[in-house]
Amino acid sequence: MNHLFSPYNIKNLDLKNRVVMPPMCQYSVDAEDGIPTSWHQHHYVSRAIGGTGLIIVEMTDVEPDGRISNRDLGLWSDDQVGAFTKIVDEVHQHGAKIGIQIAHAGRKAEDAETPVAPSAIAFDESYKTPRALETKEVKEMVEKFRLSVRRAVQAGFDVIELHGAHGYLIHQFTSPFTNKRDDEYGKDLTKFGVEVIKAAKSEMPADMPLIMRISAKEYVDGGYGIEESIEFSKVFKEAGVDMFHVSSGGEGPIGADGRPGTHANYQTPLAREIKKMLDVPVIAVGRLEDPILANSIIGNDEADLVAVGRGMLRNPYWTLEASKTLNKQIELPKQYELAFKH
Repeated sequence: MNHLFSPYNIKNLDLKNRVVMPPMCQYSVDAEDGIPTSWHQHHYVSRAIGGTGLIIVEMTDVEPDGRISNRDLGLWSDDQVGAFTKIVDEVHQHGAKIGIQIAHAGRKAEDAETPVAPSAIAFDESYKTPRALETKEVKEMVEKFRLSVRRAVQAGFDVIELHGAHGYLIHQFTSPFTNKRDDEYGKDLTKFGVEVIKAAKSEMPADMPLIMRISAKEYVDGGYGIEESIEFSKVFKEAGVDMFHVSSGGEGPIGADGRPGTHANYQTPLAREIKKMLDVPVIAVGRLEDPILANSIIGNDEADLVAVGRGMLRNPYWTLEASKTLNKQIELPKQYELAFKH
């Protein structure tokens, strides 16, 4: 029976355990140039020292106006690659694998003078009204994703994740709530996502896995549910997605009857359903910092990997602590062995 500390393989990605640090924006690029700083270096490397199997670097954007804030990471220029390579190399020294989430914030780009989106619909009254992208600009955006993935591969990342969740650009195209276009990208709501997936795969080695983060359920009034996300995920899988990172929400103001759970494990049923219906590997995420709970998700085959976000923000060594809680023998940093002896 598999457990949280069982090794895991998908294509050429070999993980020493099932623990994932999910992407979490740090808003810490003081120079506003998209280049990782010493903060990012320490932030990610400390989780590698702390035993995490897979670290996914925070939302990294394909153009300056694609950032949530101007203090976010970017990969729109070759000048940004070197700083990412330093993080990748040091994470590898401590036995972890590392991916990166490639994205565009679309209408949720707070610092953009004029955000862009599929349609000119603001997120809410506190956000700017975006400009609807012209058809040729949508095609140019696909190219920006492709070039950012190329740079991520050059930087040495082990896996690529596309951000198709939480109301950002790919999600905005996928959702009928935010995509009111009458061109080819409105007639087929999966078209933009499919083109980005294929563009990404064209730059990735054939044996490198592609993860896609999705919102499997929307919480706006009239938003889609698991049935619809199963259908568009089938299309994305066919286009080349190897694993889904299953989250929910983020596309607009929460409706009266659509409130997300705040309890532990509230999103795992969505991951379980995607895994079952598509026969595809999934990452579960959402208040899973209890090691016993995280272990049970793997043991019950509800998900293949478990992402621990807030718990890992609080404790970079969450994974080492979880091994002690679960009484699993793992390789420890020799400098810390004394602390884990029984």
